[in-house]
Amino acid sequence: MKAYPTNAIRNLAVIGHGDSGKTQLVSSLLYVAAATPRWGKTDDGTTVTDYDEDSITRKVTLNTALAHLEHRDHKINFIDTPGYAAFVAHARPALRVADCAIVVVDAVNGVEVQTEKTWGYANEFITPRMIVINKLDKERADFGAALDSARSTFSRAIVPFTLPIGKEADFKGVVDVVHLKAYEFDENGKPKEIEMPIEGRDVIDKERERLIEVIAESDDALMEKYFENGTLDEADIIPNISKAIAASKLCPVFAASSNTLVGLSCILDGIIEYAPAPDAHESEKGRADVDGEEVIERRYTPQEPFSAYVFRTIADPFAGRINVMKIISGTITTDANVFNSTHNSTERLGTLNSMQGKQLDKVESASAGDIIACVKLKDTQTGDTLCDRHAPIVYEKLEYPEAAISFAIEPKSRADEEKISVALHKILEEDPALHFTRDAQTKEFLLSGSGGLHVETVVDKLRKRYHVEVALHPPKVPYKETITTRAEVQGRHKKQSGGRGQFGDCKVVFEPLERGEGFKFEDKIFGGSVPQNFRPAIEKGIVEAAQQGAVAGYPLVDFKAILIDGSYHTVDSDEHSFRAAGRKAFRLAMEQVKPALLEPVMNVEVVAPQENAGDIMGDLNSRRGRVSGMDMRGKNQVIKAQVPMSEMLNYQSTLNSITAARGSYHMEFSHYDPMPGNIAQKVVEQARAEGRIRVEEED
Repeated sequence: MKAYPTNAIRNLAVIGHGDSGKTQLVSSLLYVAAATPRWGKTDDGTTVTDYDEDSITRKVTLNTALAHLEHRDHKINFIDTPGYAAFVAHARPALRVADCAIVVVDAVNGVEVQTEKTWGYANEFITPRMIVINKLDKERADFGAALDSARSTFSRAIVPFTLPIGKEADFKGVVDVVHLKAYEFDENGKPKEIEMPIEGRDVIDKERERLIEVIAESDDALMEKYFENGTLDEADIIPNISKAIAASKLCPVFAASSNTLVGLSCILDGIIEYAPAPDAHESEKGRADVDGEEVIERRYTPQEPFSAYVFRTIADPFAGRINVMKIISGTITTDANVFNSTHNSTERLGTLNSMQGKQLDKVESASAGDIIACVKLKDTQTGDTLCDRHAPIVYEKLEYPEAAISFAIEPKSRADEEKISVALHKILEEDPALHFTRDAQTKEFLLSGSGGLHVETVVDKLRKRYHVEVALHPPKVPYKETITTRAEVQGRHKKQSGGRGQFGDCKVVFEPLERGEGFKFEDKIFGGSVPQNFRPAIEKGIVEAAQQGAVAGYPLVDFKAILIDGSYHTVDSDEHSFRAAGRKAFRLAMEQVKPALLEPVMNVEVVAPQENAGDIMGDLNSRRGRVSGMDMRGKNQVIKAQVPMSEMLNYQSTLNSITAARGSYHMEFSHYDPMPGNIAQKVVEQARAEGRIRVEEED
């Protein structure tokens, strides 16, 4: 494969709600552009980007996948992203590196929950957008209603660039609003120009006028022309479309069906003509090293020193670890030695590849703006920066959302126990939204993710890919504890058992903090009542004790410890003694500070038919939920609420029962709240039964 200049590259993240047809759209675009000889179908499990066995079985995209095609001497890189709530966070790293997003909207359902979510991600990275209203061949498909839902949800600057000819099964062609041409499409997606339809001419004229208005509004000089003349010349319209899109002041809409290939060639032409190239960006900002504060910049040009950001890692059972990166600046060739500025190490890149689903297409070199994959790098992980050693830069890592739900995971046999750690490590490399930890109190291994389905797919992957059998226990709610009043205590640790003794003494004030502030330690000792080198040990002792909690064995948070005094012994005092003194101060304080249990509260959004809204609100109230708002989205009711996580663990089955499986919901962590006394008492009793509450032995 040849190398492409930066201005001939287009990088697009394909985002939207699950089942809107993103994966099928990418597969169909590849087929229309002759990038693949076979037209892959989601229903057959033959699409290019859903190649993983789990994705094929579930017909759900579980992680981002890449594909590319050539059209009119340009290279288009597609990043196909998940749209289901449990996996939608993977759209964020895709949007971090994309130069434009294709937002896929289902023509039957209009804008849905995860469409809004991913639109929000695009706002976060100020990513320009195009919309494809897909599935226009389906029964009850309505381009106008879908367009209205996008405009009412997002922006009036959403303008159709193509309008459909025909409805539902009769959807056979499109009108190009920009060039005022009409096309019909054959069964292979090839367009044939036809006469402009007379019917609906008023809609075409109205949308073209709206396009001219939006372009005029995107530039002050054009606005003056528009006011003077009442319109814009053709010479002012076409060249300024791409500028308005790049500035996120215009979002074009394309009518299409990825199932019949109607309208797809217009999307490809639109991407080349209007989607911004990487060099339309402002420069990328980074720092000279991991701890540096000075901001330095790289422009998307081959003339700058090489730098690249790794946004995806794939654990391939055959090829090994594959790191996927976007080249920010410079050029790179096969077998180049580069510097990993995140880990301060050198990497040899070996073969460079463009990814076509799971297939690696070798390239000899690649330039700024392109996306490439390298195999078997020794240190490089998702979020790392690779660069020229003589011009180091570190790009900011992307933070993943906090896990929403945890399951205890247990290997089924000794053989599985030996393999689980390596297998999970590879899966976690692929999916930074997963967390694998060991609970020090219960000695259980906890696998945490964004939802039950997220964790279930890991279990399937362990079994199918790594031949590891595991059992999942019911999810543990990550309760926390806090304090509610102030106390001043003295922690004194003294031991004499022949020879050198142990002595540490500290006076500490404990105070509650605002929710979410964590733990703060303040040293207010003046003078040398406790030597400076022993004071961190007191903090360490308090932190260790706080992990064990005071009520039910859960970590204690949102409190401040202020060290105000103490004493020491010139011979017997050491770090261990002061750490023990810190632990004792904590335990004594817990007798006075009225500790309380905190529970995680989730932001919940339920989308369901309007007739079910009353039953859903009643059910959420019974789960101690607080309904915060209601909206209409198309024909559905959207109910927003805050509900304790412990009440939401079995919600999907209840929602299916209420709505006959027509409802959906998603939730994400919001904050911690104090628990009501009667429910807190049950949690304490459960903790006793599980042996979570322990009296720590004297040191």
